[in-house]
Amino acid sequence: MRRPPRAPAARRRLVVSVCPREPGAVHLPLERGGPVRRLDARALLGALRALVAARRLGARVRLREACAGGCAGPGPNVSVDIFPVPPPGEPPDSVAIGWKTYVYSLASLDCLARVIDENLGDAGRPRRRVR
Repeated sequence: MRRPPRAPAARRRLVVSVCPREPGAVHLPLERGGPVRRLDARALLGALRALVAARRLGARVRLREACAGGCAGPGPNVSVDIFPVPPPGEPPDSVAIGWKTYVYSLASLDCLARVIDENLGDAGRPRRRVR
């Protein structure tokens, strides 16, 4: 029995918040299968900037230094606000359609890129070359 085709995922844009004042660090690869790096809050923000730039997602992913929650414990912590991509010619909406926090849970991810991939959808993942 054949499955019906999937409806295309709604296009999303993200605002990712990282508090640069939180102490602590996580050990994660930036991309799946890459070398593990020690990332404090500032290094994590820099690594996310590099991922966004490498994937050319600057129009859909905004990074900011702001409270991400979890101030009482060691970080770094990340929060993600999810917004719809506006139709062409329309201004962006400021009402989030979803959110996710990575308070005390970043270390459980397989890589830092998962923060973008989980929330942006398939468009955030790098394309694999077909051989």
